[in-house]
Amino acid sequence: MGAQKSVHAGKAKIDFNVDFTHMLCAAMMLHSFRNSGTGSPLSLIVGSLCIKHPNLFGKSEKLDVSWDKGLSDSNVLIAYRKPRPEWLPQYSFILQHSVSPEVGIHGVPVDNFSRTQSGGVNLCRFSAGLDLDEPGSSSWSSKTSIKFEHVRPVNDDGHSISRDLHGFPVTCSGTRDDNMVVLKQESRFAKANDHSFTRFSLQIEQGIPLMSKWLIFNRFKFAASKGVKVGPGFLLACLTGGSIVGDIAPYQAFAIGGLGSVRGYGEGAVGSGRSCLDANAELTFPMVISNLLMYILDISSIVKHFSYYQNHMLDGALFCDFGSDLGSGRYVPENPGLRHGKPGNGVGVGYGVRVKFPMGHFQVDYALNDYQQKTIYFGFSNVAY
Repeated sequence: MGAQKSVHAGKAKIDFNVDFTHMLCAAMMLHSFRNSGTGSPLSLIVGSLCIKHPNLFGKSEKLDVSWDKGLSDSNVLIAYRKPRPEWLPQYSFILQHSVSPEVGIHGVPVDNFSRTQSGGVNLCRFSAGLDLDEPGSSSWSSKTSIKFEHVRPVNDDGHSISRDLHGFPVTCSGTRDDNMVVLKQESRFAKANDHSFTRFSLQIEQGIPLMSKWLIFNRFKFAASKGVKVGPGFLLACLTGGSIVGDIAPYQAFAIGGLGSVRGYGEGAVGSGRSCLDANAELTFPMVISNLLMYILDISSIVKHFSYYQNHMLDGALFCDFGSDLGSGRYVPENPGLRHGKPGNGVGVGYGVRVKFPMGHFQVDYALNDYQQKTIYFGFSNVAY
């Protein structure tokens, strides 16, 4: 259910965009993350609210306010932007508050590492700072930010905690919160033509200890991907990795496993380390929807309305994923990977289907991990056809 409304205030125009959805299967999904079966009915509601003001003080200043609520997480973001000439850096002032389950590091792998259950640790984050977008070239773009971050772990009931269910500290300071000032530099490269594309990004973060107990660390992460058209199909290869040094909290480690990392494993179920390396390869190829399949699924009356897309809307996919903590799991404070029995390395293989509609892309992946455990993933992106 969605609603959109525009309100005029003088010469300014404020756009409201509200989207609320009641999840019919929320009870089952929520139970996998939280064990409380007596939650409020409001916990089964997900939605978003977006307010945009394009001319806050009469000089084209933009104010964006967004709020997103999931089954077990929420995020509030306030951004203020003052436009400048295109050849000058663009500034944005950001305030953000979020609450989300920390299952990548503190989650407990189950079902042969194919799923990750909540370990009772959630992260409540508040950040405030400045984003600086440098003028980009045709292929390169860069962004710099400096932010103050306050991180407070909470349990599933929302109460502050300093230790996990096993009695180990969940913060670097040993208290109920961590504070840090983070300077972040991000550079991106993208180039594409009719037959291939190349993308590369590099992120470097530096924790600045303005106070004696604030975190000091250096973290870098890279992501490279290459797509090449191979006959009627398309081959995509991705490589991501990173490393972090310094005094860190367990939740700052790299989580390996899950959708976007190693399919067939739960989020963080492969390992958690100070370093990580993920490699993914996927081959997609066009498929034709046969009349037999349409009649078996009884969708012939629906598909005939998409006759224009019938030969182009369905793609098959074969994929192989690999992930590793590069032996760095034992260097994470309190070694959560070893305590949860994570292997540290993992391979996932499988196949999938990509369905292209005018309103977006729908995909289904069937993955198999090293322990012969099967997992099915569903996804939808609103990429225009």
